[in-house]
Amino acid sequence: MAQHIVPRRVYYMVFATLVLLTLITVDVAFYDLGILSIYVALTIATCKALLVIFYFMHVRYSSPLTWVFALAGFLWLIILIVLIMSDYLTRHWLSLPGL
Repeated sequence: MAQHIVPRRVYYMVFATLVLLTLITVDVAFYDLGILSIYVALTIATCKALLVIFYFMHVRYSSPLTWVFALAGFLWLIILIVLIMSDYLTRHWLSLPGL
C-alpha cells in the first residue's frame, strides 16, 4: 500500500483551524448561553476531534476498513456523550428529601 504524502500547508491549515477553534471556545465560555453553553462547547470539541482524526491520524487517506473502525470509535464516543448528557440533564427530576 502506497503512502499518501500530505503537503505541509495542509498541516499548517489544520493547526491554524484548531487554534482558531480553541480561541472560539475560550471566547464563548465568557458568554452566558444558558443550556446552550454545553452544546456549543461539545460541537466545537467535536469539530476539533474530527480534524485530529482525519488529518493527524491520517484516516482521510486510509483504506475503507480504517474508516469503518474510526467511525465505530467515533459513534461510540457520541453514544457515551449522549448517555452522560441524559444523566446530567435529568438529575433535578428527582428531589431527595433532606438535600
